[in-house]
Amino acid sequence: MSSPSADAVKRIHVYGHASASPQALASAFSGTVANSPESESDLAIFAINPAAGIDQETIENWAALDDFQIPRLVVVNGLDGQELDFEDAVMVANRVFTQLVTPYLVLHDDGGEPTALIRLQDLQIIDYSRTPAHIRASDPEHEELVREFREEYFELTSEMDEGAFAAGILFPAIPINLIKGIGIDVVRGYIDLLPSGS
Repeated sequence: MSSPSADAVKRIHVYGHASASPQALASAFSGTVANSPESESDLAIFAINPAAGIDQETIENWAALDDFQIPRLVVVNGLDGQELDFEDAVMVANRVFTQLVTPYLVLHDDGGEPTALIRLQDLQIIDYSRTPAHIRASDPEHEELVREFREEYFELTSEMDEGAFAAGILFPAIPINLIKGIGIDVVRGYIDLLPSGS
C-alpha cells in the first residue's frame, strides 16, 4: 500500500563507485547519479558492490550529507554468488558510514544463488524465484538461521518510531539484484515512505 505521496516526484540521488552500478540503480528508481553531495534531495541511495568495497569519495559523500539529515538508504548490489556477501558488505559500511539496520537478509538456493529475502520484522520470505515474487512464511530452520540478526535488528530499532527513516535518523541496508529483481520492491517501499519533494 502506497502513501499519498507515492505518485509525487521525489528527488533521488545515487552515490557509489561504478562497480556498484549507480547508473542502473538511478534508472531503476527514477534517480540521478551524484558525484558530490546534493543538499536538495529527498533520498540519497548509496550503492555498494561487496566485491569492490567502498571508495573514499562515497565515504566522504555520506559524511557530507550528515549536516542535511537527508534520508539515506544503502543498497548492496551485485549479489551474484556466495563469495559476495551482504552481511560482510554491511559490516564494512557500519565502520565507514554509521550504524545501519538490516531489515532483510538474503536467502540462497542450493546452488548458492540469491533467490529470496527474509524480513526480520515478521520472518516472512519474499521469494523471487517465481514471477511475480510471492510472500510466504519462513520455515523453523530459517528462523534459527536469522535469530541473532533479528535480535540485533530489534535492538537497533526498538526506540525508533515509524518515521525514523524519513526523518534521516535510521539507515536501512537492503540487498538488491537488479537482474533477478531481488529487493527492488523493498527499495520502492522505502521510497513510498518519503514525503514528496518541494
